[in-house]
Amino acid sequence: MSPTPHFRTLALIIASALFMEQLDGTILATALPSMAQTFGVSPLTMSIALTSYMLSLAVFIPASGTVADRYGARRVFCAAIAVFTFGSILCAQASTLPFLVGARLIQGMGGAMMVPVGRLVLLRAVSKQDLVSAMSWLLVPAMIGPVLGPPLGGLIVQVLSWRWIFYVNLPIGLLGFVLAARLVPDVRGEVRHRFDMLGFFLSGLGLSCLVFGLELASRGIGGLTVSLGLLGGGALTLVAYVVHARRIEHPILDIALLRFDTFRLSVIAGSLTRISAGALPFLLPLMMQLGFGMSAARSGLVTFVSAAGAVLMKSTAKPFLRHFGFRNVLVWNGVLSTLMIALCAAFRPGWSLTAIYLVLGVGGFFQSLQFTAYNTIAYAELPSQALSAATSFYTTFQQLMLSLGICVAAGVLHASVHFHGRDHTTPGDFSVAFLVITAVSILAAPVSARFAPNAGIEMSGHRSRPPRAS
Repeated sequence: MSPTPHFRTLALIIASALFMEQLDGTILATALPSMAQTFGVSPLTMSIALTSYMLSLAVFIPASGTVADRYGARRVFCAAIAVFTFGSILCAQASTLPFLVGARLIQGMGGAMMVPVGRLVLLRAVSKQDLVSAMSWLLVPAMIGPVLGPPLGGLIVQVLSWRWIFYVNLPIGLLGFVLAARLVPDVRGEVRHRFDMLGFFLSGLGLSCLVFGLELASRGIGGLTVSLGLLGGGALTLVAYVVHARRIEHPILDIALLRFDTFRLSVIAGSLTRISAGALPFLLPLMMQLGFGMSAARSGLVTFVSAAGAVLMKSTAKPFLRHFGFRNVLVWNGVLSTLMIALCAAFRPGWSLTAIYLVLGVGGFFQSLQFTAYNTIAYAELPSQALSAATSFYTTFQQLMLSLGICVAAGVLHASVHFHGRDHTTPGDFSVAFLVITAVSILAAPVSARFAPNAGIEMSGHRSRPPRAS
């Protein structure tokens, strides 16, 4: 076996997969109105192109750790890149919306294995003293994807065709596959256990029914009976999964991890916050194009500012956490970041671009700080042997709540248009959607307030000031 490459090289190879996934998602959001014209559907209907991918992630991510242990991380990582790239080609060839949804599900199968397994390689192949630096190298290309996505997507749609937003993944995928096959170590976990096939089936079926029930309800398709049937069936299936998970030693989603306070609170509060995080990339490009009459290219230049603000935050997260501590940051920064998204409800065509850039840039900065804190504090109390299961559990909920955010936003838009008796959206409809999703996300603040004052001090370096003598 060839020697393990330098941690920077390894991190950048894995980052190519993360970059491809992040770029794909942000490019697609900008192109949705153009795709809707091709398929002859309402732009709001195109939300299913985003939720179908996230659903596939939520269903298959729980299996990523077990599959990597059984077949080897390098083999699974390379296969995941190949599946994602193949799914991208199918997306580019789509002639109908159902065809696109099927292709996005295939893409999601690749993405579900690609990113978690890549992170698992770093955790197992890089020494502890180099792990922080390796993760930093991993995140740089990952943050570039959301910055490049909106303007690049707008340019591609305006100059070429929306189909080329998927062809962009082909050269990145081929390069990543070749480098991974040659340089990624074939690490495997030491602990082997039987794959929880029943748990995989129950969790996948339950999550699928919930997401598609919400998707149909948000677009008024199939009637109330079908939507309620899917939602009820999904809920019952997930209850059956919980019963099953309590009876076996290694469930595919280990709910016993919720006994750790920092993990449980991060899952709950982070899920509420991700409602608005999932809705924002869906609402903003549509608002700029349908509500303000902007071109795809111009709306992309507007919406990329939020991601640019997120990139600027990365170098300041540690000083913030060291000075204020996790609990204070999660409570007060959470309120601030949510209010910045709520301010998007006030956007109107008469606003200056400078003012819009300021709101989105500042909002992206504080929102990125919030998720950095959530993603770190979640693992503060966990023993090392639980990290793999915890990563699968946490990532599954991340993707599920991002998908839910899109469904809620699309549903509110549809309801607002229907209530006012129109057949098209207006800026006022988007205002209602922004206010509803942020009303849900603001509930994360009281949950975050339940973190202990000294939670995660080993990670942040924060020390509470002693009380003053009276």
